[in-house]
Amino acid sequence: MTKEKEFAHLIKNNQGLIIKVSRLYTNSLEDEEDLFQEIVLQLWKSYDSFKGNSKISTWMYRVALNTAITLFRKKSKSLPTNELDINLRDYEEDNDDKQQQISLLYQVIKTLPNVERAIVMMYLDDLPYKDIAENLGITEVNARVKMNRLKKILKEKMEKYA
Repeated sequence: MTKEKEFAHLIKNNQGLIIKVSRLYTNSLEDEEDLFQEIVLQLWKSYDSFKGNSKISTWMYRVALNTAITLFRKKSKSLPTNELDINLRDYEEDNDDKQQQISLLYQVIKTLPNVERAIVMMYLDDLPYKDIAENLGITEVNARVKMNRLKKILKEKMEKYA
């Protein structure tokens, strides 16, 4: 298999990971698509440097998060950020309760700082704390402590807007 086909297969099998990162660090579909493409580009550029010392998904998370955070920082310097303004009545009537809860959760997660956002996303993807810690360059204990605090914060925010 050629390098290009191998990479395309890798992206296809892990596109959900890239979509989640893109969705959590953007506010519009257009920005989400742009970030997705930028992440794939950065993955391609660094593909040869992947040594196999970690799982491929760990490496992909690291590249995706670094790309998203870098672009987020660049944009936040030039654009003002808006406070969370959620009104569930604005959602379409035909959305079921579960979809509303998922949308609300994404909006609440977007209010978190970058590192905390990444921790929650990886936690929701069922990554072990060891992998979360490795991706973020923190200890496993620190990842656990942060996630426990984040659970409380998210619960409070979800209850506030529900």
